[in-house]
Amino acid sequence: MALLNPEQEEKQLEDLKKEEAEELSKLLAVKYGLPYLDLTTVAINTDALRQIDEPMARSAKVAAFRISGRNLSLAVFAPKSDTLPAIVEGLARKNYKVEMFMVSEESLARAWALYSEVSRAVSTEAGQIDIVSSDLELLTESLRDIASVKKTIEDTITSAAGHGTSRVLEVVMAGAIAIGASDVHFEPAKDGTMLRLRIDGVLIEVATLTEQSYRLIVSRIKLISALKLNIKDTPQDGRFSIEIGKREIEVRTSILPGPYGETIVMRLLDPATIRGSLSDLGASSALQKRFEDEIGKPNGLVLVTGPTGSGKTTTLYAFLGKVNVPGVKIITIEDPIEYHMKGVTQTNVQDEKGYTFLEGLRSALRQDPDVIMVGEIRDNETANTATQSALTGHLVFSTLHTNNAAGAIPRLIDLGVNPKIISSALNISIAQRLVRKLCEKCKQPRPRSEREKKLIESVIENLDIPGVEIPEKRDVIFDADSCAECNFTGYKGRIAILEAIFMDKAIEDLISMNPSEREIAQVARSQGIPTMIEDGVLKLLAGITTLVELERVVSVVPFPKLEAPESAVAQ
Repeated sequence: MALLNPEQEEKQLEDLKKEEAEELSKLLAVKYGLPYLDLTTVAINTDALRQIDEPMARSAKVAAFRISGRNLSLAVFAPKSDTLPAIVEGLARKNYKVEMFMVSEESLARAWALYSEVSRAVSTEAGQIDIVSSDLELLTESLRDIASVKKTIEDTITSAAGHGTSRVLEVVMAGAIAIGASDVHFEPAKDGTMLRLRIDGVLIEVATLTEQSYRLIVSRIKLISALKLNIKDTPQDGRFSIEIGKREIEVRTSILPGPYGETIVMRLLDPATIRGSLSDLGASSALQKRFEDEIGKPNGLVLVTGPTGSGKTTTLYAFLGKVNVPGVKIITIEDPIEYHMKGVTQTNVQDEKGYTFLEGLRSALRQDPDVIMVGEIRDNETANTATQSALTGHLVFSTLHTNNAAGAIPRLIDLGVNPKIISSALNISIAQRLVRKLCEKCKQPRPRSEREKKLIESVIENLDIPGVEIPEKRDVIFDADSCAECNFTGYKGRIAILEAIFMDKAIEDLISMNPSEREIAQVARSQGIPTMIEDGVLKLLAGITTLVELERVVSVVPFPKLEAPESAVAQ
């Protein structure tokens, strides 16, 4: 028989002791008529834990571990404790209905250990960040560039003040808001946690946090996002809000477990970065006028396509802003609501509760709307309901995940929508990508390289569209440089490169033949709308962006000179 080393013996004794303690608790549960529970097997809600002060909880040998509305679950070790009735009475005065569970003292110790995690978060209530609005405004005023954000974070991390580490999150959030970041990334690795901010669609490294600092920040983020502190091996999603000035910024938190700790991404839904008008989209004046004509119609389907992060929601909000006039009833079904619009009825999808885009759309149709916005068409039922709605007197805005404007039609067919209904319901399909704009203060002109010349000219020579102005002088383009104005990136802000296909007789006839994307794009060429690539090259020649940016979001190739399908031409 192999002998156990001292460590193995100690562990075996601890396991045996725990097993005996749990067995005793099961017997006591039967004696006192209470359900038995092992707290090591359940998630402990910190909102529940905070309902009883730690000294009182330890003294009475209890812990509140679950809360649902006004129902509170209470773990007890000594049901006949003299202090337990007073605790239950105090909870009743708070209008809580208490359900007690029998647990072992070892089990309670795990819950009590979480009090230290709660205290590290500087007594923040879930759902609201613990910072005074005026303080946040002062921070955002002082943090105007990445350099100042980096320095302030580093100073805060190394601060000897009592709440130095807990202050880091406020500095990070204030800095992200001040410089217009859309996402905050905490990425733990072997040698520390990297903090990166997504600015104008690109991640920029800001700081590296120590393991101890990051551990405290994780607890803080979990608390304000109403997440479980003790769950570390499964993904969690939460949210909280920040008030600054007269605007409220919603933050969506996503936590993913990893080998070196939990990765956190916080998306900032700032109304100031979403709100915009049609003129802000980046469309030419001619295309903007056509957009206005289409969304001015009393009914029909307007689709905006593109991958995640291509600005589809911003475009839809611009459309809503244009049609949001007195006398028009607008309902939106969103995931999430990114900007609250006055005069618009907005609802938030909650898949876990069965409130999907489809259910939201069905409910909206019973509310006598004139205009409906469906955040995304994901399945055949939503696609069919949306197109049918567009045929029955409603103007419907929505999005699809396709690579180009022409792809929306085959995608709807794939989703089971009758081609005849598509041709009758669809007004316009728009595709877009976002490219960074060159900083006007520091951009530098230079001659084109041979590769750039060949690429640009191959696109331009195929751009045989009447009314499109092509610069005669194309030998000089602009490069990104760096200055304080653009955080030394060479870029400031973003603009959309767009393309659109409108429903006309030629497209309507083509749809009945189950066409490919290429066939649709070729027939739509006669509508006189440049492709995304052509729009991007025109913006490149205008000194708005760079070829590097275009190639980051699209494959820069000229539009093929192909003949339209014979069947379509014949008609």
